[in-house]
Amino acid sequence: MKEGKIPPELLKSLIFDNIKVRNEEVIMRPEIGEDCAAIDFGSHACVLSTDPITGAVKNAGALAIHISCNDVAASGVRPVGIMMTILAPPEAGEEDIRRVMEDAGEAALKLGVEIIGGHTEITSAVNRIVISTTALGKVLKDRIVRSSGAKAGDDVIMTKWAGLEGTSIIAADKGKELEAALTPEEIEATKSFIDNISVVEEGVIAGEFGANSMHDVTEGGILGAAWEIAECSGKGIEIYIEKIPVREVTKKICSFYGIDPYRLISSGSMLITASKGAELVEILESKGIPSAIIGRITERGRNIISNGKIFPLNPPGADEIYKAL
Repeated sequence: MKEGKIPPELLKSLIFDNIKVRNEEVIMRPEIGEDCAAIDFGSHACVLSTDPITGAVKNAGALAIHISCNDVAASGVRPVGIMMTILAPPEAGEEDIRRVMEDAGEAALKLGVEIIGGHTEITSAVNRIVISTTALGKVLKDRIVRSSGAKAGDDVIMTKWAGLEGTSIIAADKGKELEAALTPEEIEATKSFIDNISVVEEGVIAGEFGANSMHDVTEGGILGAAWEIAECSGKGIEIYIEKIPVREVTKKICSFYGIDPYRLISSGSMLITASKGAELVEILESKGIPSAIIGRITERGRNIISNGKIFPLNPPGADEIYKAL
């Protein structure tokens, strides 16, 4: 099988079809494109999401905190706690684990999220450090935003830039190799990209605004996330490719490795659908969060529109980052 998330059809047949118990306390459960679960606690719900870090070497601890917190934020919820599992190969040293935890601790501090438990193990089952995190948040039940909530006529809003996380990972792990394509200043500039990985603020803002759906952009990139929102909601979608913001350094890195920036892992970007997209963009921009309307939700059909031509929007496959790593 190819590296990366398994295709949607296999996710259904291998994973979802083998989940046999459905408890009535569970009010949000696994679906294609739905990254969180929610458990009923009376007037409130506990929202949870889990994710691993497998592709990054540098900044892995910080990325591990952000990716799970981002998923919870896509439900309009501010995360309050996170559990963390570290699996390290025998050749890892104490300093490697310390660095992961220092990075994770700093990221959690910035978000105001407490690391409340987890597990740390040395094992030959992995050949580099693998980190898995589970974030938890609390919200009134009627305030949960679902990926499946998109409505026909909604604007599709994207925050920040495509390929943000992928650019950060590739530049951090392949800096020497990239000297053939980037200036030293450009390589240095990518180090700050990790500071934009969190989407917690835009998730909370969009939730309070009344967004119909949200999905943080991870493996499969912007186009993968767009397809997943449409699939999860049972709707169509149109994406205007020229309206998707991409940093110039990302374009250069993608060109160097033959990568599609629109299908490159993009934590740090949130896809939001809302009936008054321009109003939400104005609010986000006023909070210092770059945003753009890049498409709209339709009743049927999933398409990319580029230079006036229509192309099919296909389901996400293996993320483009593996071409570089």
